[in-house]
Amino acid sequence: MIQTPEPASGMEAGRDAEFRAEVREWLAESLTGQFRELRGLGGPGREHEAFDERLEWDRALAAAGLTCLGWPVEWGGRDATLRQQIIFHEEYAKADAPSRVSHLGEELLGPTLIAFGTEEQKRRFLPGIRGVTELWCQGYSEPGAGSDLAAVSTAAHLDGDEWSITGQKIWTSLAHLSDWCFVVARTEKGSQRHRGLSYLLVPMKQPGIEVRPIIQLTGTAEFNEVFFDNARTAADLVVGQPGDGWRVAMGTLTFERGISTVGQSIRYARELADLEAVARENGAIDNPVIADRLDRAWVGLRVLRAHVLRTLDDGHGSATVDARTAAGHASVTKLLWANWHRGLGELAMDVLGAPGLIADAPGDDLNAWQRLFLFSRADTIYGGSNEVQRNIISERVLGLPREARP
Repeated sequence: MIQTPEPASGMEAGRDAEFRAEVREWLAESLTGQFRELRGLGGPGREHEAFDERLEWDRALAAAGLTCLGWPVEWGGRDATLRQQIIFHEEYAKADAPSRVSHLGEELLGPTLIAFGTEEQKRRFLPGIRGVTELWCQGYSEPGAGSDLAAVSTAAHLDGDEWSITGQKIWTSLAHLSDWCFVVARTEKGSQRHRGLSYLLVPMKQPGIEVRPIIQLTGTAEFNEVFFDNARTAADLVVGQPGDGWRVAMGTLTFERGISTVGQSIRYARELADLEAVARENGAIDNPVIADRLDRAWVGLRVLRAHVLRTLDDGHGSATVDARTAAGHASVTKLLWANWHRGLGELAMDVLGAPGLIADAPGDDLNAWQRLFLFSRADTIYGGSNEVQRNIISERVLGLPREARP
């Protein structure tokens, strides 16, 4: 397990130690009884596992004051420092606690509302996110605008005191289980690219929305297509000003690739440790090529973690660097974790060898390593493909000529 460097001595170190002890003790006491069987469940490609039970677990975390740690106290958070948030993720991973179901609300939309939302929007939505009583999904990608968010064509226009929304989103994680969706839509007719977009908060349970599951290689369906046919939302549920949706959407992506990536790297460290244990058990580690790849994976994870910690802001989600630098940091982060994790899936199959080709879980289901391999093929595509991330770095950061577009 990769550890946070020890803090400097003094009062801050004492508070960190107390916080670590609080989190560790609560997890040890709570991952018992009804929650005992949840250890290790959930996560990308495995969101179908014990979803209702994990939802109750998230609500137990909320009741204990362990959700939304970095949020300001006035909005239900603890105003936790960056170090304390990292400590929480470390202890959570050590305890093998289940994957959270409220990530999109807590770590993406919540900070976005705190940074860009109105007071009324904060009062309406932040308590439901903090208490895990309302779940959110992200309406960004479209069939013709996957990693190129500026090409969205889903349109919205004001009709009296409501927005009317028509269009299609795709790869919408957990849309079938969500109460609300934050949607990037084109609200200025005839606008192109980054101009004329708005960031709307849209209720999912209404006649104008249809959700269709997308069956993945893993046989599960946590991704969805979402069709909007004159779907409605209140006129005041636009975050930021109408037409300013690009800036708000980019703010959300900055939060997505911030502190949550620290927790992600800790989960990856556990996966790597588990895979090394498998290699020792079946003798694969005696193969010098496999041993070398395991070592390289460890080094790659250290690089990922160092980059994330180096480029994080003060832990409260407010950007402290210019937009060009922030775009570069986010794109490098995405390239690092996506390629590393896809490589881990490939390494897992080589560690398993021929037995990895056979479904041997109950009911001929995929085992954890097979599911990791198949799902991680998508890591370098969703959330912005490798090609798009490299274009962002080359064009916006390095100032190289733009790629030719049709």
